[in-house]
Amino acid sequence: MRKQESILGVKFDIVNEDEALEKLMNFLEEDSSLKKVYTPNPEIVMLAQDDKELFRILSEADLVLADGIGVILASKIKGLELKDRVTGVDTMDKLLKYCGQKGKSIFIFGSKPGIAELACKNIEKKYEGIKIAGYHHGYFSENDEDEIINKINGVNPDVLFVCLGAPKQEKWIDKNKDRLNCSLAMGVGGSVDVYAGVAKRAPIAFQKLGLEWFYRLLKEPWRFKRMLVLPKFLIKFIVTK
Repeated sequence: MRKQESILGVKFDIVNEDEALEKLMNFLEEDSSLKKVYTPNPEIVMLAQDDKELFRILSEADLVLADGIGVILASKIKGLELKDRVTGVDTMDKLLKYCGQKGKSIFIFGSKPGIAELACKNIEKKYEGIKIAGYHHGYFSENDEDEIINKINGVNPDVLFVCLGAPKQEKWIDKNKDRLNCSLAMGVGGSVDVYAGVAKRAPIAFQKLGLEWFYRLLKEPWRFKRMLVLPKFLIKFIVTK
């Protein structure tokens, strides 16, 4: 039975990393419709407060993972059951490893031209047995969508990683959910840049402490205004019954 916890109305699945992977594995083995997986952080939860379409999309997902220490902190403040942060990049890593072991195929859609291709090459080297079905950059117009979907469906991947940034990737998956021939579509934001080697994750110490956001702020001070959403998110959550 699916167990979820609500954070400002957005329902997150109560799972740790291993349990999340088990659900993803089951999705891939099921012969059913496309499964949609999203990984919201506090910024996305706040966007969903005013964006009814995004709120609906998150509520209709098959798996919603808490990618953001702020979400876990909010849960702890009110004694809720959501205790484990499950990041998109870590989940993607575990899923890629599984795909390699089982000979599953992936397609990466998003980021700047050349980045998805580079990420696929590195992934193929790292995960023995994985099948790279294809890739496509994320610079496109509505007129290009049919061509992109035909390209994806032409190779029929098991997993489609959509790296358009939130909420664009969630809305794109939802818009095309009935047209995509794959078992699972997952929005993973900038994770493709990590696999391409053009972006680095925070050191392990920062990751374990849930301070990746602080490391990114140190490296990219221009993110300061965006980071202000965290205290706003916590205040709103605390005062909301």
